[in-house]
Amino acid sequence: MVKLYADEDGHEAVRAVDALVVSAIARVEVPAALWRKQRLGELLVADASRLTRAFEVDYGGSESGEPPRLVAVAATAGVLEAAADLVAVHPLGAYDAVQLASAITARRAEPDCQTFACFDSGLRAAAARSGFRLLPECD
Repeated sequence: MVKLYADEDGHEAVRAVDALVVSAIARVEVPAALWRKQRLGELLVADASRLTRAFEVDYGGSESGEPPRLVAVAATAGVLEAAADLVAVHPLGAYDAVQLASAITARRAEPDCQTFACFDSGLRAAAARSGFRLLPECD
């Protein structure tokens, strides 16, 4: 998700996607990652603030009525249960497990949801084992 906003390696592949489904925890994950980049000296305060605002519009829409770009899957009890089950099968951290469980939930609701965008090798492997096509297509 951060690649939508910060110019990191591979950002072109993610920015080329028209519609993205994310877990509701992205509401915390993305600003946390952007502000971490600022604290590490990778972004200026003004840039972290601007990129965070851009994410917030994509996540929730704008006051002028622009609809959200992202579709968020709520972190329901069912999604969290699925995430807890995933960590028994895959070596995932908590947030990564919730992201994958959210993608699986989205795919159940919309079978065309078949692609998982990720750059973390462990999460990519778990998504592939869960039947997703991966973006980017190769490491």
